[in-house]
Amino acid sequence: SCASKKSDEPAGERSHRMGRVSGQILGFLIDPFASFGFMRIALVACFALALANGPIGTLLLMRRESLDGNVLSHAVMPGAALGFLYAGYSLAALTIGGLLTGLAVAALAALSAGSRWQRQDSSLIAFYLVSLSFGVLIVAARSSQADLMHVLFGTVLAVDVKALLLIASISSATMLVVAALYRPLAVESFDPAFLRAVGGGGGVFRAIFITLVVLNLVASFQAFGTLLAIGPMLLPAAAARCWTNKVWPMIVLATVFGMAAALAGLLISYYANLPSGPVIVISAGVIYGMSLLAAGRTWLKPKSLRKKR
Repeated sequence: SCASKKSDEPAGERSHRMGRVSGQILGFLIDPFASFGFMRIALVACFALALANGPIGTLLLMRRESLDGNVLSHAVMPGAALGFLYAGYSLAALTIGGLLTGLAVAALAALSAGSRWQRQDSSLIAFYLVSLSFGVLIVAARSSQADLMHVLFGTVLAVDVKALLLIASISSATMLVVAALYRPLAVESFDPAFLRAVGGGGGVFRAIFITLVVLNLVASFQAFGTLLAIGPMLLPAAAARCWTNKVWPMIVLATVFGMAAALAGLLISYYANLPSGPVIVISAGVIYGMSLLAAGRTWLKPKSLRKKR
C-alpha cells in the first residue's frame, strides 16, 4: 500500500502541474480581452475584416490583380485626408472621402487599361505614387505628425463601436454579395472572355467586384491605415493558396489565417507593448512564410520546375 501511495503521488503532482500550466496558457490568451473593452472591440473588428477579406483577397489573387488592390488601398488616402481636414476624425467624412477617391481611381485605372499608349501596370504605378503623395501632402500641410501617422498606419486599438458597426456592416454586405454572385465573380476571375462571350455581363461583375474591394479597403483603413490596409486582405489569401488551388477551400483557409493573424498580433502587441496594426500584418506574413515552407512550394521557382513537381 505504501508503494502504491508513493507511485500515486507523482501522477497527482503531474496532473496538478499540467492543470496549472493549462490555466496559465488560458489566462495568457483570455486575460487581455476579458480585462479591456478596447481589446475585445479590436478583436471583433479584425475577425469581421477577416470574414470579408477571405473571399475578396482570394478572388483578387485569382485575378492576378494584387497590384490593383495595392493601388486602390492608397487611392483611399486622398479622400480620407480631405475628409479628415473637413471634419477631423469623423467616421462618415473619412469613409465617404476614401470611398469616392477609391472608386475614382478605379475608374481611371479601367480607362487607362484600354489605352494603347500605356501598359496597365505603368498606369497603376503612376496612380499609386500620385495618390500616396497627394494624401500625405494634404495631411502634412494642415495636421500634426500624429495625425499623419494615424492616417498612414491606423490604430487598431482605437476602433470604437461606431467604426466596429461600419466594419461589420461592410463585411456582412460583402459576404452576401459574394454568396449571391459567386459563380459569375469566380468565372470572371478565371476567364472574363468566356463570361463576355456567353453574354454574362463581365464588365458589370468586374465593376461590382472592384466596388467590393474599395469598400473593404475603406473598412480596413479604419483599423490599419492606408499603408497597411491591403495586408490583411492579401497575405492570408496568399498563404491559403500555398495549400490548395480550389477556390472555396482557399477562401475558408484565408479567413482562418486572417483570424489567427489578428489574434496572434493583438496578443503579441499587448504583451510586448508594440503597435497592433503592424504586428498583425507581420503575423500574417509569418503565416505566409510558414505555409510556403510547410507546403514545400516557392513561387520564386520557374513555372517549368513547378510543373515537374
